[in-house]
Amino acid sequence: MENPLLLSPQLNASSRVKSLYKIMKSMNKEGAKPETKHRAQEKRNRLSLLQKSELQRNVDLDKFEELAKASSKSPETVKKWGESFDMLISQKAGLDAFTRFLKTEFSEENIEFWMACEDYKKSKGLSQLSHKAKKIYETFIEKEAPKEVNLDFTIKEQTNQNISHPTINTFDAAQTKIYTLMEQDSYPRFLKSSLYLDLLHGRPQGCTALRRRSRSFTFNEFKDAQPDFAIWL
Repeated sequence: MENPLLLSPQLNASSRVKSLYKIMKSMNKEGAKPETKHRAQEKRNRLSLLQKSELQRNVDLDKFEELAKASSKSPETVKKWGESFDMLISQKAGLDAFTRFLKTEFSEENIEFWMACEDYKKSKGLSQLSHKAKKIYETFIEKEAPKEVNLDFTIKEQTNQNISHPTINTFDAAQTKIYTLMEQDSYPRFLKSSLYLDLLHGRPQGCTALRRRSRSFTFNEFKDAQPDFAIWL
């Protein structure tokens, strides 16, 4: 029978480690040998590895919950994302899904630039325009920028000139170029991706793998491996 203390995702990493420690201690209470300095160090190393493993499992479960929330959109809603690129990015859930897809292709700077431009257009006052324009230019447009987007020389030069006297329309040409690039290049691949198809059919990504992992430790398995736990105690 599986130990609910070890399998419950509601327990934090520390609680599961303590529960595991108590089980192993009771299993080896009799016949324990005096530990050497080497054995004590090895115990600490193994316990540290277990704690890291449990913490990573918590992170995986958090990611699964995020994916489950994204997949909560009805198939009808997800299907509409396939009608047009504008329909996809006009909805937060669609924008989030498309951003995750671009990250798998290492091109998320495109959607980040587009969103930065949308935010820029909401600026109030010349001071805010100047500050945001400088930040966008240094992040996405100037040569060797940390998230440089793919713009031709003409648009870069035009944008560079606009920066000195920023207006609401400073990045219009660059934003349109990147929007077209995503619409014609990335969007068709997104619609064929497993990420989109899983959402379309209501299949949360990572569900199977995480469920299998959550059942990887059972009480019976611990019992069978009893001799190995002597070094922990």
